[in-house]
Amino acid sequence: MTNEFDDKLDRAARQLATQIAPERDLWPDIEAAMAEPRRSRWTPMFAQAAAVVLLVGASSAITYITVKNDSAPVVSIEPELVFEQTSFGANYNLGPGFQDARNSLRAELDVELLRLSPEARANIQENLDLIHTAISEINAVLEKEPENVLLQQKLLRAYREELTLLSRVGGLTRNVTTRNDI
Repeated sequence: MTNEFDDKLDRAARQLATQIAPERDLWPDIEAAMAEPRRSRWTPMFAQAAAVVLLVGASSAITYITVKNDSAPVVSIEPELVFEQTSFGANYNLGPGFQDARNSLRAELDVELLRLSPEARANIQENLDLIHTAISEINAVLEKEPENVLLQQKLLRAYREELTLLSRVGGLTRNVTTRNDI
């Protein structure tokens, strides 16, 4: 059955025309369109004119709004901040919190140093002396140049290093004496 059906389709397809001629000759119109594309000279000029008008209008509107808002009074709010003057050099005083922490750590250090070997005690004292010398030298230079920010930062760093050393020594001997897992 499929062979018969296929044969009928083949016969019908063979009877169809293989070429169809157009009703009229289209080539002259196609050739003319390809040779000279149609374009209006006025379209680009209208687009440019519209862009100029839009730009001038927008800048005028922005100028008007800016000038109109400048006539309003300006209200400024000043924050209520309290500035404390910090001075370094001979006039520099460390805060009470720092002094308390330093005194407490220094008292712990004196007790903890007794538990360490003489070599370790000498090493710690040498480091403390080095920090104290640096603090003294920075303070001496700051007396001559109190506005030197770099020296101010170095002084604060030296004080922090002193506190760090004091706390590490106290923590070191506490941890050694309280370990019971050995």
